[in-house]
Amino acid sequence: MTLQQAQLSNGFRIVTERMPGLQSAAIGIWVSAGGRHERIEQNGIAHFLEHMAFKGTATRSALEIAEAIEDVGGFINAYTSREVTAYYARVLKADVPLAMDVIADIVLNPVFDPREIEVERGVILQEIGQANDTPDDVIFDWLQEASYRDQPLGRTILGPSERVSAFSREDLAKFVSEHYRPGQMILSAAGAVDHDALVRMAEGLFGHLEPGPASTAEPARFTGGEYRKAKKLEQAHFALALESPGYRDDAIYTAQIYANALGGGMSSRLFQEIREKRGLCYTIFAQAGAYADTGCTTIYAGTSAGQVAELAAITVDEMKRAAGDMNDDEIARARAQMKAGMLMGLESPSNRAERLARLVQIWDTVPTLEETVEKIDAVTTAKVRGFAERLASTAPAALALYGPVKAAPTLEQLQERRAA
Repeated sequence: MTLQQAQLSNGFRIVTERMPGLQSAAIGIWVSAGGRHERIEQNGIAHFLEHMAFKGTATRSALEIAEAIEDVGGFINAYTSREVTAYYARVLKADVPLAMDVIADIVLNPVFDPREIEVERGVILQEIGQANDTPDDVIFDWLQEASYRDQPLGRTILGPSERVSAFSREDLAKFVSEHYRPGQMILSAAGAVDHDALVRMAEGLFGHLEPGPASTAEPARFTGGEYRKAKKLEQAHFALALESPGYRDDAIYTAQIYANALGGGMSSRLFQEIREKRGLCYTIFAQAGAYADTGCTTIYAGTSAGQVAELAAITVDEMKRAAGDMNDDEIARARAQMKAGMLMGLESPSNRAERLARLVQIWDTVPTLEETVEKIDAVTTAKVRGFAERLASTAPAALALYGPVKAAPTLEQLQERRAA
């Protein structure tokens, strides 16, 4: 593997990793312009803009954008998260210059045709409706809102329907002018790539952009709280979040290993105790999610109306038990799962390009895989137990419940159980 970085005079950054033996490459632009960069009146506009990038540029129609990549057997896509918007493609080695040109075109030259805005507005409203009709999707938006109340980080990425219905061409153009500056863009590529050639292409396509002041996101504050919505559904959906480290804190590795051991697989404590032994649910898991400056350890389960109270109580009890008796074998298994998941995932150039972009966005550099593995291996059972103790007792918490949840405990009741 050959990892290289460069930066243009205007602040535009390039990071590449050549993967010998591959005949294809993943390439994309990651922009520090996600949901948490929106003002409240802009909520949902980063995602709307992502959709509009594919609806035509000054030189290509929407169909021509798709055909340019698919004619050579590649694919192109995009996504919006709370911290970034990404536009990326996967193509064969010979078609990297084409992919680069198309991606630069959709990022820099969208025309925002009023007719296409209305078409895509309808598509996004359908997407919002679909998300709202999917309980195990929408509950995580509500949990996020409860965790980070009255903050950009707590708002839904899709935005509320009323705001999406009102966005204008001028609103889209203003968001681009505020956030799509060269210093907030990262070109990341992995696979069959030539670093020097990509730097030259980047200079030609992005070098003319004028640098500007970097927009900053509001620092996150985990507030905690409860969101409960009763509805006649087949299952009661339970989601609990506890404040955890962000990406810039090395304790993130402890949080991730703890989450793996608690609820990351079939051998985990929650799966074994709540599903296998007691049969209280079909799906239950724990995961440690993180942003640049904050994070959440999240536990989710779907169960019946009559069993949600028992499931919630056992979940808290298992968290408390983990603080006292999580053992070396469990930690070793969780470490192995974490390392294997990371390393297997990085056999994909698309995953590798995304990882490079995120690391450059967060730290402006890319730690080696060896450094990351060393940090994972440095997580001891004592560290995990200490982290588990904090989560089981004092960490700020948020709770979201959806469905037939009349019998479900309140957050206050769960807090009392944590303290008992």
